[in-house]
Amino acid sequence: MKFIGREKEKSILKSCYNSDMSEFVAVYGRRRVGKTYLIKELFDDEFVFYATGILNGTRDAQLLSWNKACLRFGGIEHPAVSNWIDAFENLNLIVERSDLKRKVIFLDEIPWMATMNSDFLAGLDYFWNRWASSRKDILLIICGSAASWMTNKIINNKGGLHNRLTRQILIKPFTLNECEQFFIERKIPMTRFQMAEAYMVFGGIPYYLSLMKPQYSLYQNIDEMYFAEGAELSNEFDNLYKSLFRNSENYIRVVEALAQKNAGLSRAEIAAYSKLANGGRLTQILNDLSISGFLREYKAYGRKKKDSLYQLTDFFSIFDIRFRKIRDMYASDFWLKFSSTPAHFSWRGFAFERLCLLHLPQIQKALGISGVLTFVFSWRGATDGTGAQIDLVIDRNDNMINLCEMKFSSGLFLIDKKYHESLRNKRTTFTNSTHTRKAVQTTLVTTFGLERNEYSSEIVSEVALDDLFGE
Repeated sequence: MKFIGREKEKSILKSCYNSDMSEFVAVYGRRRVGKTYLIKELFDDEFVFYATGILNGTRDAQLLSWNKACLRFGGIEHPAVSNWIDAFENLNLIVERSDLKRKVIFLDEIPWMATMNSDFLAGLDYFWNRWASSRKDILLIICGSAASWMTNKIINNKGGLHNRLTRQILIKPFTLNECEQFFIERKIPMTRFQMAEAYMVFGGIPYYLSLMKPQYSLYQNIDEMYFAEGAELSNEFDNLYKSLFRNSENYIRVVEALAQKNAGLSRAEIAAYSKLANGGRLTQILNDLSISGFLREYKAYGRKKKDSLYQLTDFFSIFDIRFRKIRDMYASDFWLKFSSTPAHFSWRGFAFERLCLLHLPQIQKALGISGVLTFVFSWRGATDGTGAQIDLVIDRNDNMINLCEMKFSSGLFLIDKKYHESLRNKRTTFTNSTHTRKAVQTTLVTTFGLERNEYSSEIVSEVALDDLFGE
């Protein structure tokens, strides 16, 4: 089956393989995003050694797994070891005996190997700095789903591994474009409209998408994968956070707090909702969630960094928090029935806004401003005594500002008199309250475009769902 996407990542890894020096590469990204699949696709026949960590395994269990990996890769005469220094010494011996021109070593899920108070990092330091780095034939790839651990312990290491990486690769979820390629390759029949809704449930996570069955409709697949009794993803939320973070309960409290407001929360609001102290520990949690791709930090237009808002961006987390209680109350065909309700339409509206925010490069390309320096904000104000909000403000270096309205619609979007007046008031209030000297225009981002009528004149530029599928 054809390998989808990851062209840039494949190019980097291939260049490391063809290098005339030893390379130390860290690959990280959210669980289920396809890190291991990528590396195995490229190098499965080239491994001199491959070992993977065990989730929640003890130090002894991790070393036992390592010892068994040594046996699989020819270290039959090597004695079983009980510490990581000796474990890496056995790896030295296996590599030295290999006659392959390029020795590819793949250590997967190393955050799980590095149990509390273990000497794993000391062993890795010993292996690379005292032996492998002086050779010219080693490609060492380390991988981890706990992106924050990989960043703090490896990429930003202050000890012996400081600045030792030769490459670091963040594997991100698929874009809509890559999802479309995936569905076509898997022969899963869906329109782009349906693909967008699938993204709003599962995000661009390849593993989740791989569970879809081509003989089912999208709604049948959602029911089968999440709502049915014993569904594959019924416990995914808890398993996801437990696999990524120690003391995952606090992370889940923050994520569930963020799910309360679509537009996001301030730091003080997060502390209040989650009942966590507004101190250093919360800073660490927010930083870890950001590095791992579960939230974004953004500023309101004209505000300082201390006034930042945090918005939950992981689609599956949002979906699970929103629907897990309903799942336990209804039959396994819930989504099929729910899809015809006003609540479903409301959910799609908020989810579409997040979909747009995660495809900003495609929006900028559609607007013809890919080469223009831009800054992205949100804005909150008041029009006629009522609250007003614009979730996407694109402040451009060519003296233009786009106020983006994002609307999910099952057909051409129709602007009525009331919404026309709201748009005009928003633009006027934004211009007056921010005292901007730039030209301000209203941009509509929607699924199928705008139906022109006497009230559509406020919309100067449009972006459609098809544009979000661009590369």
